[in-house]
Amino acid sequence: MPELDSAQRQTPDSLMLTGFWYRALPADRVHRNQLHKAMLLEIPLVIGRDRGGRPFVLRDACPHRGMPLHCGNFDGENVECSYHGWQFDAHNGQCQIIPSLTAEQNLKVDRIYAGSYPCEEQDGFVWVYIPEASAQGAGFAKREEAPEPAPQIEKFGETSNGKYNLAYLTADMPVSIDHGIIGLMDPAHGPFVHQAWWWRGRHSIHEKQKNFEPIPNGFRMSAHTPSSNSAPYKLLRLYAAADSITTTIDFVLPNLRREIIRAGRYWFSSLTTVTPITRTQCRIDVVAAWNIFRWLPFGPELLKFVFAKFVEQDRRTMELQAEGLQHNPHLMLIDDADRPAKWYFQLKAAHLEAKRTGAEMKHPMAGPVTLRWRS
Repeated sequence: MPELDSAQRQTPDSLMLTGFWYRALPADRVHRNQLHKAMLLEIPLVIGRDRGGRPFVLRDACPHRGMPLHCGNFDGENVECSYHGWQFDAHNGQCQIIPSLTAEQNLKVDRIYAGSYPCEEQDGFVWVYIPEASAQGAGFAKREEAPEPAPQIEKFGETSNGKYNLAYLTADMPVSIDHGIIGLMDPAHGPFVHQAWWWRGRHSIHEKQKNFEPIPNGFRMSAHTPSSNSAPYKLLRLYAAADSITTTIDFVLPNLRREIIRAGRYWFSSLTTVTPITRTQCRIDVVAAWNIFRWLPFGPELLKFVFAKFVEQDRRTMELQAEGLQHNPHLMLIDDADRPAKWYFQLKAAHLEAKRTGAEMKHPMAGPVTLRWRS
């Protein structure tokens, strides 16, 4: 049947993409002069801040004997392995000291490196750039620098004066990166997973029509009037006429979902990511910035409560889905509701093919597309 497609066939091993920035940890969990462990793309990392507060990220394994570096000491400048006392510069991973060497032994210590990764702190998170796999031997490779800065939430107007709020939520999901992402972009699950008297329910299901267009490494749900069957969107009419309120939603490889709502000079912007931890586990991180409803008492707390409900509903749904996936069921994708999921798999395949051949990436969308579904 041409309208059905097999998700299982398209994702044989939930391949994780390298050569991109990923969120590692919330910035408020990374403390000065302390070491914290994390996992990204099945790579163990140690994350910290130097004495000046700048974040750093190293591979959590000493290149000597593989001892986790988070078990060692940190003096605000160098990380010391707890096994033999080797010390490494926290930012570039270059070895500084090997205590066991005698004066006549001429090992060139400065040619040894613990794995180091570019990192940036943006919008409440420490981001890490995961480069393509290196063919160089362990312990002797300088890090690859990131070709571009880490992603940021788009902000508008008087942001230099801090006239906006910022909040984040994070939740672990017991499914692969692919299932996490297609769940994130799924437009049809809302009335069934996110039921609430203040949001929507099954009685509100109706036909929708949205326009999509290709963008570099992704696709965009073109600017449109927000859904009329959800109560919070109705509150936006306090700020602007209903037909002047717009929402734009982007998906960009490897895992970014941007949503921007504009109501005159007021705005809400979010950047949601699904981060691969292992091949069978991912994490969803939602960061939002807004200057809307700033007069509302406990506004940030209320918004965080709403988002927490959504994220927990998604987490619980994926927890249940993981039970079914253990038995390797046959899976399918249907038009039009699952077309964004198909585009994701096609984008991922096109990216990998371009990387393999060195040719320009061929976008799976030839031009604008109109999709229809009920939700």
